Amino acid sequence: MTTGTLITVAPTGAESAKAEVPALPVTLDELLLTAKECEALGAAVIHVHLRDDEAQPTLDQGRLREAVAALKESTDLIVQLSSGGAVTDPEADRLAVLDAGPDMASCTMGTLNFGDDVFLNRWEFIVDLHTRMQERGIVPEYEIFDLGHLTALQRLLGKYGLPAGGHVHVDFVMGVPGGMPGTTSALVAAHQALRDLPEGTTFSATGVGRSTIPVMLASLSAGGHLRVGMEDTVTYAKGRSVESNMQLVARAVGFAQLAQRPPLTTAEARGLLGVPAAAR
Repeated sequence: MTTGTLITVAPTGAESAKAEVPALPVTLDELLLTAKECEALGAAVIHVHLRDDEAQPTLDQGRLREAVAALKESTDLIVQLSSGGAVTDPEADRLAVLDAGPDMASCTMGTLNFGDDVFLNRWEFIVDLHTRMQERGIVPEYEIFDLGHLTALQRLLGKYGLPAGGHVHVDFVMGVPGGMPGTTSALVAAHQALRDLPEGTTFSATGVGRSTIPVMLASLSAGGHLRVGMEDTVTYAKGRSVESNMQLVARAVGFAQLAQRPPLTTAEARGLLGVPAAAR
């Protein structure tokens, strides 16, 4: 069992509207403040979606480059860009995310129903994303929304080799309508399926909405890591809205400490994930 806990914060996402969730960080200044606050509490990775001037999801290359540079200058966090974007984003724009020079990027391992929409991830697109990250030294986090995605990852690694950095890290995204449920039994099944992946593969888990706390507890008990943030839940408790991403990171840190698996520092997280040290 890993002795420490990797904590990732996903502060914004592409689904929630600023008008409905006023605390959602959508400007660069709001993102930077969130990043600094969450790093101080114990987050080591920031999973980034961006918004435009109207607070709509965007993969604008200029904004991506500006955000990556600002986050690297202002924090020691591992900067992980989402290559998923919004479900309507074209593949070319999603691939171009890598041009912004992040430390990491997400790589979703299959297509799924995503609420009322379809999150399309064709095999050819997955291969293209994986191999481009290999070439550029960008470390992937493989996003697993259902058990079949782990089989697809086994196939990907068998055909195209280990990722940049040499370490395989996956994130179980649980509780999305259309994907695996956010339950302990589902996490156990996903965890057992990891045995078919390279030795030393690690995992984080994300519980969407009301599954946040059950998934955190199950992940910690299985030796896994945590991703939390307003991308995944905007309710702290029944009838109580999240006031900031700090709340969610602080709760994750508290749970990790109770499990006697304190948060990894950013340097420890880089060592675990195979991400090179930050350039200064």
